[in-house]
Amino acid sequence: MEDLRDFITCYNPDNRHKRKETYNSDTNPEGRWRKFTYDEIINRDKTSLDITWIKDKSLADLDNLPDPDVLAGEIIENLEAGLESFREIMITINGKD
Repeated sequence: MEDLRDFITCYNPDNRHKRKETYNSDTNPEGRWRKFTYDEIINRDKTSLDITWIKDKSLADLDNLPDPDVLAGEIIENLEAGLESFREIMITINGKD
């Protein structure tokens, strides 16, 4: 819940007319909350709602990527962890210990 605190504050479900964006191209270009006008959205290529303006700098820096064997090892670890989680779910569903 704490990770979403900024979003909840900005979203302001009690009064949507008091929502305040934190993005400002001059003073806060890294601001996470931004509003877009209808014209800004409709004029986008393919009228996509997949709108991003903040870039993850670590993903853009291709010179600092781990070696392929490290990436492959991480992928294998994630897949094995996922499979183990599914096995535990199946044991729970089937009532077996």
